[in-house]
Amino acid sequence: MNQPDPTTSAAPSSAYPSAPDGLTRDTAGTPEALRRRRAEALGRLARGVDLVVIGAGVNGVGIAWDAAARGLRVALLDKGDVGSGTSSWSSRMVHGGLKYLEQKDVRLVRESLREREWLLQAAPHLVKPLRFVLPFYRGNAHGKAILRLGMVAYDVLSFDKTVDHHRVYSKEQLLRLCPGLSPEGLQGGAAYYDAQVEFAERMVLETAIAATAEGATVLTYAQVDEILLSGDRVRGVGFTDRLTGERHEIAAPVVVNASGPWVDQTLAAALGERAGVRRMGGTKGSHYVVDPFPGAPDQAFYYEAHRDGRPLMVIPWLGRYLIGSTDLRFDGDLDSARSDEEELAYILEETNRIIPSARLTPADVRYSYCGVRPLPYDADKPEGDISRRHLLVDHAPDVIGLISVIGGKLTTFRGLAEEAVDEIMARRSPRPPRLSRRWTRRRSATARMRLPGARALDLDAFAREFTASSGLPAASAARLVRVYGTRAADVAALAAADPRLAEVVDEATGTIAAQVVFAVREEFATTIADVVARRTMIGLEPDLGVPALERIGAVLAEHCGWDAERVERDIAGYRTYIHRLSEIG
Repeated sequence: MNQPDPTTSAAPSSAYPSAPDGLTRDTAGTPEALRRRRAEALGRLARGVDLVVIGAGVNGVGIAWDAAARGLRVALLDKGDVGSGTSSWSSRMVHGGLKYLEQKDVRLVRESLREREWLLQAAPHLVKPLRFVLPFYRGNAHGKAILRLGMVAYDVLSFDKTVDHHRVYSKEQLLRLCPGLSPEGLQGGAAYYDAQVEFAERMVLETAIAATAEGATVLTYAQVDEILLSGDRVRGVGFTDRLTGERHEIAAPVVVNASGPWVDQTLAAALGERAGVRRMGGTKGSHYVVDPFPGAPDQAFYYEAHRDGRPLMVIPWLGRYLIGSTDLRFDGDLDSARSDEEELAYILEETNRIIPSARLTPADVRYSYCGVRPLPYDADKPEGDISRRHLLVDHAPDVIGLISVIGGKLTTFRGLAEEAVDEIMARRSPRPPRLSRRWTRRRSATARMRLPGARALDLDAFAREFTASSGLPAASAARLVRVYGTRAADVAALAAADPRLAEVVDEATGTIAAQVVFAVREEFATTIADVVARRTMIGLEPDLGVPALERIGAVLAEHCGWDAERVERDIAGYRTYIHRLSEIG
């Protein structure tokens, strides 16, 4: 693959080993401001909360937001960064789930389409409509008539949508629209709309920020290793601060295990023999990033694989293309899952079959990423037939006050969170101990709320005014709006107050130094990996943000109090982290 070499810097000191997520244990080098904020958060948590949520992926942050907005005292803990797990490694689609119609799960499709529409309104800077082309080929497992019927059903179930209805094309019309498509066996096709979240990491982050605005406390790099019990009732959690190695406890009558594919691991570590039966049966999905290629479409393709009938996609993304994905049972190390050569060969073969002029080879892949879907365990069903519907598992009567979330996806996180908090409140009688007086039966309000970067009703008008008035180069101003929405004004204010923060640290994207400082001060960033991969988003570029590391380190040293040794270790930690993106097998 055509990728940057992540090994061109010294390895982390053996005294401060680097984890797969880029974290290095560094008590002495931790900046005073970070230590102070962490101490304040721990002080709040020491007083106890109503609810502990384990896992700051999209489902966990959604639950924390919904619960805090209803007046609950909430602690959200994650062993890594916000959104650093499966939420970062999906196909980045916000979709109704056309394939779920085949499973006759009409309720899930309707729920997904409703939540898709909410996201288009609640986060227009992050979630945007995307047109898909669905070609009809002779010999497909799903015939032309069935696919057309599916398109009609999709429109009916999304009766309240703001995107266009589907349109059907003849073979000749489709080839004019998409000349790169293989004409062999083509019978026509359809075009329909779903949506894309280019920066899924930012959507998860903004939801966590929304939760803190409602009073939740977010603590990253906090690994829950014990669920504290009083008899058969939950009384809190014990966790290890991965930055210091110190152990802490939080009193809480309810715990939600929203740790994604790590659900069983979390239960086993926290409950031991009381963890119960296996709940999680994750499947691995690998994606590959390639540059524009001959025949590449200007819209997304959703097509059926010739080899096994699996639905695959070719998706325009950040000026390049995302191709994939696979769907394979996975029982390996969840923290180091990566693509293998067989998966790559499969995806390239199918992409080249549907777009013959592409002629993609492994050398065309800029990088790959792999996520494990948090699906319910079902040993008997093929991977593609396992339900994508989420489950809320109440562990009572064995453990009262513990709920585990199985499944879920980017699109439906808000609805899942509403359902989870409704269930928590409905099952609170008789009243558990240590319950806050603020705990109420108020209904969820999040369906009427927007994410923090969507403060303006007209994002286009905001973007025009911001670009004209920010005083930043046009490329940098556009980048700020694309990444932060209306919060771009908060980042620009830092640059206006200190001209050094207006300096560009990454020429490819126009990212400025103020974004680095903003990430640390306002967005929970603790490591350089957090800043590069999940705040500024330059870690998604073909160079994985490597050329900007030294400049980012200099900004952190000058403006955030990081010492030289800490910066060096963090850069080395990031290079370790990106091995999973730059290696296959």
